[in-house]
Amino acid sequence: MPENLTPDYFQSDENNLNIENNDYKNLITRLKEIKTTIHLLEKITFK
Repeated sequence: MPENLTPDYFQSDENNLNIENNDYKNLITRLKEIKTTIHLLEKITFK
């Protein structure tokens, strides 16, 4: 096998990791948005 080519299963694993990493980043972003919303609602409610 030529050295500059990666076997398909390595590329597939790398793609899966990238997707999982993006999912994780999206989840963290969404959780931060939810935290901010809750904080604002608490400010409004407990004025």
